[in-house]
Amino acid sequence: MGKENFRNEITWPRTNAHNIASNHFSRIHDTIFFYSKTEDYLWNHQFAEFSPQQLDRYIPDPETGRLCTGQDLTMTGNPERNFDWRGTKPPPNRGWGLSLEELEKLWAQGLILKKKDGTPRLDGRKVFLDEKKGKPVSDIWTDVERIGNTSAERLGYPTQKPVALLERIIQASSNPGDVVLDPFCGCGTTIDAAEKLGRKWIGIDITQLATSLIKNRLRDTYGDKIEIITVGEPVTPADASKLADEDKFQFQWWALGLVNARPIEQKKGADHGIDGKIYFRDDPKAAKPEQIIIQVKGGKTGVKDVRDLRGVLDREQAAIGILISLQPATGPMETEATSAGFYEHKTNRQKFPRLQLRTVKELMEGKGIERPSTIAATDETFKKAPESKKKQHEQKALEL
Repeated sequence: MGKENFRNEITWPRTNAHNIASNHFSRIHDTIFFYSKTEDYLWNHQFAEFSPQQLDRYIPDPETGRLCTGQDLTMTGNPERNFDWRGTKPPPNRGWGLSLEELEKLWAQGLILKKKDGTPRLDGRKVFLDEKKGKPVSDIWTDVERIGNTSAERLGYPTQKPVALLERIIQASSNPGDVVLDPFCGCGTTIDAAEKLGRKWIGIDITQLATSLIKNRLRDTYGDKIEIITVGEPVTPADASKLADEDKFQFQWWALGLVNARPIEQKKGADHGIDGKIYFRDDPKAAKPEQIIIQVKGGKTGVKDVRDLRGVLDREQAAIGILISLQPATGPMETEATSAGFYEHKTNRQKFPRLQLRTVKELMEGKGIERPSTIAATDETFKKAPESKKKQHEQKALEL
């Protein structure tokens, strides 16, 4: 970027100080660096809401009833305009900021506040609140609230930023139809904000976990109104096998995305027999949701893997267990899975195989898992992003 293209250092308080730091001031803000590619760049001024103190300055206009305040009509160092006008004269060393003709024009338009005796006020130029865009935004953004712990916007991503923060950045530096790029898009706040504002966008992230999270977020927000195209993830079983060889955990996260499961947070090397979970509630009165536990295998699989998963299924008291593998199941594996029996829906008594085997190929071809549908059960795997009520969707596909 280069120092010659630096424009601003913006301070955004991301939280409030809760504890006294041992040997320094509490760190409660993020710093945003604003650069431009060249000196000739797009800039849209941004405005924030007025503070209560600023709003208190506005009172009903005696003539129109509109909220207004007065603006000084004089200026320093203008002695040639230090004349008496309609019974009012500026103090020494000051003069009218406008010519006599301009003052008379404002008077005729009813845009001058008057004293009780009917003469003009020095601070008498009317400024109406309904004509103001707001308070110009400076380089300290205290009006953008952090995401509260109980906010509907919070999705559980550790570095998630408020949509309002990204909306301000996007609105200031682009127009509708422009392209917004976020090369570290995390949980997708930037591309979500860009979509809401009618921009085209591209999001990039290095992990399959982030990709799955963004897909769920966009589906929750926009439903079937938006098509999602992911560039760089496996599109064939051979691609999946290659990913498994290159990075076991990326393969697991990608495979879990095929069934919309949530990865289990655990240190690399730890293996508790569970790679991901799906949560659903088929009984609204139940104290906690049911679990579908997922195990992903990138190498060879056999009947022992099925028995192990059945043991985890019993240990966790889960409703259903799914084994996702690259290789097809053998006959003994199918027999062992069948012997696990069925899970019965709490209210409609529908039955589902308690232990199911799926290959990556089957999932990629559309053969999903057998589980209570979202009509008969509430899915609670991911915290839902708020549904969008806006209708601008010129871009039909997401590129990740």
